[in-house]
Amino acid sequence: MPDLRLLEAEPSAAERIAIDAVLGPGNGANGRVARDDRTKRHLLLPALRAAQLRVGWVSEGALGYASRRLAVPPAEAYGVASFYALLALDERPADITHYCTDLSCMLKGATVPPGGHASPCLGLCERAPASYRTIAGEQPVEEQIPAAGPPLPQAGDSGLRLLRRIAAGVDPESIDAYIQAGGFESLRRAQELGPDAVLEQVVESRLLGRGGAAFPTGVKWEAVAKQAAQPHYLVCNADESEPGTFKDRVLMEQDPFALVESMAIAALATGSSKGFVYVRAEYPLAHRRVQNAIDLAASRGFLQGFEIELRIGAGAYVCGEETALFQSIEGYRGEPRNKPPFPVEVGLFGKPTAVNNVETLFNVLDVVSDGGEAFAGIGTESSTGTRLFCVSGCVGRPGLYELPFGATLRSLLDLAGSAPPKAVLLGGAAGAFVGPDLLDLPLTYEDTRAAGVTLGSGVVIVYDKDADLVGALLRIAEFFRDESCGQCVPCRVGTVRQEEALKRLAAGRAQAGELQTLAELAQVMRDASICGLGQTAANAVASAIANLGVFAA
Repeated sequence: MPDLRLLEAEPSAAERIAIDAVLGPGNGANGRVARDDRTKRHLLLPALRAAQLRVGWVSEGALGYASRRLAVPPAEAYGVASFYALLALDERPADITHYCTDLSCMLKGATVPPGGHASPCLGLCERAPASYRTIAGEQPVEEQIPAAGPPLPQAGDSGLRLLRRIAAGVDPESIDAYIQAGGFESLRRAQELGPDAVLEQVVESRLLGRGGAAFPTGVKWEAVAKQAAQPHYLVCNADESEPGTFKDRVLMEQDPFALVESMAIAALATGSSKGFVYVRAEYPLAHRRVQNAIDLAASRGFLQGFEIELRIGAGAYVCGEETALFQSIEGYRGEPRNKPPFPVEVGLFGKPTAVNNVETLFNVLDVVSDGGEAFAGIGTESSTGTRLFCVSGCVGRPGLYELPFGATLRSLLDLAGSAPPKAVLLGGAAGAFVGPDLLDLPLTYEDTRAAGVTLGSGVVIVYDKDADLVGALLRIAEFFRDESCGQCVPCRVGTVRQEEALKRLAAGRAQAGELQTLAELAQVMRDASICGLGQTAANAVASAIANLGVFAA
């Protein structure tokens, strides 16, 4: 797609209508940039996505029109469009199905039929094998297949906290049903307490982030609240693309008003005037239900001027990294930024920003309603509250589970109906494999850290005695090689070299000292990569070699 033609290419009438629906009517002659469009760079990705949903791909005309409307250089617009895996720059059929070929679906015999598109994890792991279909048109269709998953495995369990409304069957599309179930009482309580007291409760709760980094939520919120620069932003990171993770999808689909309420509390505490929910593209049901919850909560006056905007990604695992997510929202390629400065000081649009994932925010409702001290009394001293676990693979009852911190891996697998496993992958592709000797490992941050593994985003993928661990490692290596944004050399080159080495080992063509070379490569990526993708890309491979003896002579 040569740049020289982009400025002259014209969109079809359908593409123009789709893009104008996002950007507003064009005020400039022939779609040329109008003065007020120059501040709308952040709408580039929504505009490109709208064009594709209308005709099935992003044509030169659509890309050229969007770049002219937003005063974005054509080469930059092309760079953004080509960065995202779900944006097509070549003409293709309007009806496309993406078939998951990742870890959980592999274990369930996933295949890609002729005409289908292979896909990394779709976040439908409890429904494996799964797929995601889009049909472009005037009334576009986006759907998950299977359309519904198994029922909540712990339905009827009185000890549920984060999942209690889902277990009770509260209608996720009715604000009145949510209010009847106690909804917005935590927000009312937060408004009575005021920002400073809410911050005190969150700090006292010792709530750690549930996205994988386990950073103290109260510390983050206090750091944003004290910043003099304005405005402050709140971002909900719902771009859960870690293979094996689906907890945030379930929460958004089945309890979306709770997310909106918790964001309103977070905004109150951090002094944020606007919030964004960034959701991966493959979650169409979550898109609809979260937007419905935002609209209804705003219309009923619960947000009191706090604005929440839903943003939809376009297929990029790296956008789960907070600064890459900022880049994506701002209309750029989703490439991570160097830190410092940290987001609490210089985040979205260069302003102080609090970033939390969906599960973290859900916990805030109980912190405010029960008090920080009561919340901290659940779990352990260093891991407070309950934790959601995404269980899939070789189990009888795959699904989302909630347990207090401190429960053992064995107890979780018993609930899920697992036979004695050969291995368990904790934390997803960026996590670590453990063997049967660690089944009595308490599931806490401190215990997993001491064991050299991680809870990560709550992934628990079970491999039975017949499962192909070598195939799983090859898939993990392929995943990271493909998802590396390519910005830094250690990750860009290291993920390629890791995959090459694993393929040689799997084929019995290992070079001298191959395992040692892999170990050194992993250390370089951990030490020198810009973001968590490169820093964790070798973790699962290294753990399988060390803990399970994969590739042992």
